[in-house]
Amino acid sequence: MPSQARHLSLQVTPELEPEELSRDPCPCTTAREVRSRYVRAVAVVGYARVSTRDQHPEAQTDALAAAGCDKTFTEHASGTLARRPALDEALSYLRAGDTLVVTKLDRLGRSVRNLKQIADDLQARQVGLRAVSQGIDTTTPGGRLFFHMLAAIAEFEHDLIVEPTHDGLAAARARGRKGGPRFKMTPNKIAQARAMYDGGKHTVQQIADTFGVSRPTVYRYLTDRGAAAAEPAEKGALDQA
Repeated sequence: MPSQARHLSLQVTPELEPEELSRDPCPCTTAREVRSRYVRAVAVVGYARVSTRDQHPEAQTDALAAAGCDKTFTEHASGTLARRPALDEALSYLRAGDTLVVTKLDRLGRSVRNLKQIADDLQARQVGLRAVSQGIDTTTPGGRLFFHMLAAIAEFEHDLIVEPTHDGLAAARARGRKGGPRFKMTPNKIAQARAMYDGGKHTVQQIADTFGVSRPTVYRYLTDRGAAAAEPAEKGALDQA
């Protein structure tokens, strides 16, 4: 019997991934036991987030443990941050067949659009998503329907932001205005600055202070006309004055 057991284990072990073996340290003695255990060996992974280190995540972690989470990743960071290390670690840990569990959806996504992106990524990887307090489970038809509705809401939210911007730009162009930054140096001010420079009674720094701009800005407009390049010695003398 011992020789038979060793023979069976040699046949089965190469079929198992190292990660799967590490998740279940119990040795198995027959091929049927190994297959039956690892066919159902999927992880239920929790993710908890609080905004600051002064807040306590125990309420979330307790709820996640009650929901059957085998492992929980806890984040101390604002939901508005683009990068959340604990979430990245949780997403990397998940594999096909696993389920990611949160207490509420706002713990997971920064916005409706970001939440939809995460849900799409999980679905593409065949990973389920559950929100305990909201009764949402993407492994069920009702949960999948919810996220189809969420996609429509995300698109609607995007349109609410983009459409007024486009309308405003179109209205401004119709009135002859163009978008972009407003320059401090208008054509009239540029002409005045050049006149002050040509008069030889003001330094470049004094001209810059007069118009509330930097020295490089004054030099740029003077160079455009060629004055600064044509009279470098005079410009150096004025700067030292």
